[in-house]
Amino acid sequence: MSRFWNEKTRNIEPYVAGEQPKPGQKVIKLNTNENPYPASPKVREVLDQVDIARLARYPETSGLIVREALADLYNVKPEQVFCGNGSDEVLAFAFQAFFESGESAAPLLIPDISYSFYPVYASLYNVPVRKIPLKEDFRIDVEAFCNDPQGGVAFANPNAPTSLKLPLSDVEKILIANPDHVVLVDEAYAAFSDETARVLLPKYKNLLITGTLSKSHSLAGLRLGFAIGDEELIEGLSRIRDSFNSYPVDTIAQQVAATAIREKEWVDGNTKKICATRDRIEEELRKRGWVVPESKTNFLFASPVKVSAESVYTNLRGKGILVRYFNKPRISEYLRISIGTDEEMDALLSAIDEVAEGK
Repeated sequence: MSRFWNEKTRNIEPYVAGEQPKPGQKVIKLNTNENPYPASPKVREVLDQVDIARLARYPETSGLIVREALADLYNVKPEQVFCGNGSDEVLAFAFQAFFESGESAAPLLIPDISYSFYPVYASLYNVPVRKIPLKEDFRIDVEAFCNDPQGGVAFANPNAPTSLKLPLSDVEKILIANPDHVVLVDEAYAAFSDETARVLLPKYKNLLITGTLSKSHSLAGLRLGFAIGDEELIEGLSRIRDSFNSYPVDTIAQQVAATAIREKEWVDGNTKKICATRDRIEEELRKRGWVVPESKTNFLFASPVKVSAESVYTNLRGKGILVRYFNKPRISEYLRISIGTDEEMDALLSAIDEVAEGK
């Protein structure tokens, strides 16, 4: 611990990202929910044609070409779209823009099991939080988010790491119950589901939806996230951005992202392949006795049989297969397994069978 850290730095518990392989290390990487397929070939064309002279100038501040592409894709106005360096940055801006800080502030409501960056942001920005326990089946307790409205709501849908989706009718209940506060719906995995809260945007000015190009568009290494909502909410995010860094998304990232967003056929094709593989592996694990909730994401939340999740994680890691293990209450017997290619997932099944046989 450095003697130069301030009190906040000393006391904060940072977010812990999934393990990244060392350069040259050959592994099957199923631990950080990346897309196993490459981005559209059009992305390569953009990169090949980059005009390096443009890098001498600052990028356009609002990511206009990205916002226009997203607006066309999702049938909203560009003024309803905000973009930043990954959805994590956008979420950070949202916590600062919409949720009050200080001990006397009304608490933000979040699920007790969800994206673990939410409590980190709350601690960093001094936002009081009330964690609402998930139900026994890991589903969000909708009534608890409605009966005692507080200082706002934030949750992932589909949720992570549980992979479960909250029906839109329940999302709407939460919006109706919190009319004076922002309801932030993190749709990082919505592309792998069968519905999105975007259809509710015309009805609810307090709805802010965040998303990412990391999962569906195969651009985790690019870092491009976005938010969609009422123009008033987008202006709020912009005020925070311009008080922190007016040039968050670089010129090359804007060009690549705008191109990738317009490659809908390519993205949809990859998404369908991932969903088909997900459903197949979900069934294969159940045949082996594993407990696997129905996933609406690009990963599985799965509990092994007869052996601990930690033991399976350790054994798989020894075989060069990385999955995510959370040593936390209620989910310590579950693994989060990202969906890879069919070949990678078949290798996973073979390794799981070897572990079950004590090999």
